[in-house]
This record gives sequence, C-alpha cells and structure tokens, in this order.
Amino acid sequence: MPAPFTVIEPTGEETPLTVEIPHAGLFVDGPTLSRLAAPARAIGRDADLYVDELYADAPAQGATVITSHVSRYVCDLNRSEIDVDADSVEGAAPHARATRGIIWRLTSEGARVLEAPLPRAELERRLDAYYRPYHRTVAAILERKRAKFGFAILLAAHSMPSVGRAGHGDPQAVRADVVPGTRGRTSAATAFIDCVDAHARTAGLTVAHDDPYQGGYTTQHYGRPQLQVHVVQVELARRLYMDEPTLSKHAGFDRMRLWCSALAKTLGSVRP
Repeated sequence: MPAPFTVIEPTGEETPLTVEIPHAGLFVDGPTLSRLAAPARAIGRDADLYVDELYADAPAQGATVITSHVSRYVCDLNRSEIDVDADSVEGAAPHARATRGIIWRLTSEGARVLEAPLPRAELERRLDAYYRPYHRTVAAILERKRAKFGFAILLAAHSMPSVGRAGHGDPQAVRADVVPGTRGRTSAATAFIDCVDAHARTAGLTVAHDDPYQGGYTTQHYGRPQLQVHVVQVELARRLYMDEPTLSKHAGFDRMRLWCSALAKTLGSVRP
C-alpha cells in the first residue's frame, strides 16, 4: 500500500501557511474493500480529484503541504472521531445520524457505501492506521508554524460538485465557483478570509461564503484565531478544472493551478 499521507516541506522561503488536502486520495485497503458496497466510480466521484495537483506549486511559494492518499470511504479525515451512528458503526448511539460522518454509509448520490455497520474494532483499526497519525501530523505542523512565526494559517483545500447532488442539502443548485468556509467567520481573522475572497473575485470567480459548506472538522477543531491558528476551508467547483461526468481534467486545469499557486503565495504573506 502507499504511504497513507505525505508531507512536502517548503522549497521556497517558508511562510506560516499549511495546505491540507484530505480528500484527493483514492486508495482503499483490503479490509475496507471487503466491506465496501459502493460502485467503483463512486470512489472517484466522491474524491476531490486533482486537488493535490492544483496545489502542487504551493511548496515553492513557502507553504507546507500535507496530502492524504486514502479514500474518504476508508475514513473521512474531515470529520470527528465520534461522528458515527448505529447504521455506520456497531454500538453507536442509536439516535445519532451520521450519513456521511467519519464512516460514510451512503455516497453523495445516495448509494450504499457499507454492506453492514462496521464492528467497533474495524473503526479503531482505521482510526489508528489513518486518521490519528494524520491529525497528529497536522497539529504538529501548525504548532511548529505558530512557534516560528507567532501564528499559523491552514488552507483546507477541497473541491465540490458544481451542482448539488441528491444526497446533498442543495440538490440541483448551481454552486458558486469558490466557497470559503469559516463557520460564520469564526475560524480565521478577517484578513485571511478577505484575502481568499479578493483573490477569487479578482480572477472573475464567483464567491459564496459558507454556502453550502461552512468548513468541517479541520476548520472547527483547529481554527482558533484567539490562539493565533487561522483556518479557511476553500472549496472549488469542479467545473473550473475538470469534466465531471468523465472525471478527466480539461483546459481550465492549468489556469486553476496558477490560481491556487498564487493563492498560496498571497495567503502566506498576510499578517493578522
């Protein structure tokens, strides 16, 4: 199997920025595959395909980049450990609802991911193998940045279907080009949020804050502006860089890679 995640340190002069890419991976290990009911195409359709390539130039702009190579069907790194229900993990609280918690039981198109709820031991295996090492590393990078610069910035890099699917809260809604998620502007100082907004609008891209994504576990857990850790989740509509039905890159990819590189450079230069 590949390494569960990789960390690429800055090749240019280091900045306070870390780019975190939790959902670009496609790898599904054997024990997970044996329990998987989802069709193969769903693994790609529910991945943030090519986001790691979009931000490939971020280290040259001074950012540290951490990228998971594991499918979110193994475990979703942007969810809490306790975000489970009885239909996804045996013994979980029966009243909880976690259709797409740390263990997805339905794809974003409504198909089953699981044949049956996971035994608690299988959840723990996935947490120990993938989830906990990843988040320990994210926390360590942010603490190192904060110690070095006095503050840290985390750009949680994601992509989203351009139109809401049946399993989303906004089915058939055409989404903005860029969605900065900051949980109501609470996860980062205004300067960082406005930087992302201006960078998008200057490029002629449409922006909708927190709609439909306010930022997941990473944004909520690490975003502590009062402690000088600032997090902005950035969702890019996939139409900007790929053909969504075929899952292939199109001519807009190079433009968006340049945009992401410039965002990493600009965001890394902002001071709270």
